Amino acid sequence: MLSDVIDVLADPADGSALRGEDNFSRIVSETGHSFDVARQGYVNLVGGGGRKFQGDDMEMLLAREAFLSGGHFAPFVEAVSGAVADGIDQNPEAGERPVVCEVGAGTGYYLAHTLDSIEGARGVGLDVSVPAAKHLAKCHPRVGAVVADAWQRLPLKDHSIDAITVIFAPRNAAEFARVLKPGGEVVVLTADPGHLKELRDPLGIIDVEKGKVERLIAQAEGLLSPIGEPELVEFEMDLDQESIAAQVGMSPSARHLEPGVLNERIQTLPEQMRVTARATITRLAPAS
Repeated sequence: MLSDVIDVLADPADGSALRGEDNFSRIVSETGHSFDVARQGYVNLVGGGGRKFQGDDMEMLLAREAFLSGGHFAPFVEAVSGAVADGIDQNPEAGERPVVCEVGAGTGYYLAHTLDSIEGARGVGLDVSVPAAKHLAKCHPRVGAVVADAWQRLPLKDHSIDAITVIFAPRNAAEFARVLKPGGEVVVLTADPGHLKELRDPLGIIDVEKGKVERLIAQAEGLLSPIGEPELVEFEMDLDQESIAAQVGMSPSARHLEPGVLNERIQTLPEQMRVTARATITRLAPAS
């Protein structure tokens, strides 16, 4: 709930502290700005420039929910949760109720699992998509759901967050460095070339570009420094046609393929396929 994380949230315009008013039906900043809390439990804290992007629509989110709930990406979930828990365990600055913020949190599937793996942890789910925020608000009792644009100033106080997770989502190194506590970490899951390779040719979806992790580290230079070596997470999944349709439907490829064409191509696939999942975990901390 938003009340669990109000102490780390900030006015997107000026960074001033926020407080709940009228039984948390609205949130008010020290400088007098007011933000209504939607009946679903989320708050819109996008800055004055508005949203650059709309994010995932409801159809994409339902596809994401259907695919992830099948447990197909369980090794990714475990790798992210394990990395976050390890970082918090090793950080003497982390308190009894550490805060994990996921940027581009979608349905909250990863964030909820991460909170379950860390006793007392609280979560802030940020996503530019309003439909995503509605999902986030109900994904876990200790999650506060916020509509926010990753490319703007994040609506979070300076040095307030113990861990940030980014799963196949935008990264803003300058903002991450600003909001992380001393000893805090960013855990990034980045798709690798070869991810879902068996589906690329038959469905006409593009492969992951090479060098994404190297660019991530280069773009963060001076702000965030890698902790150890990036870790490859690779495994195989047995997917039926319905799961494949959900996987493609939750990805950017859904915007580039006409649904009728995609369905026709999926129908030509075997009823069950073994598909490779491949991504890299990168851990970063504020540069000293």
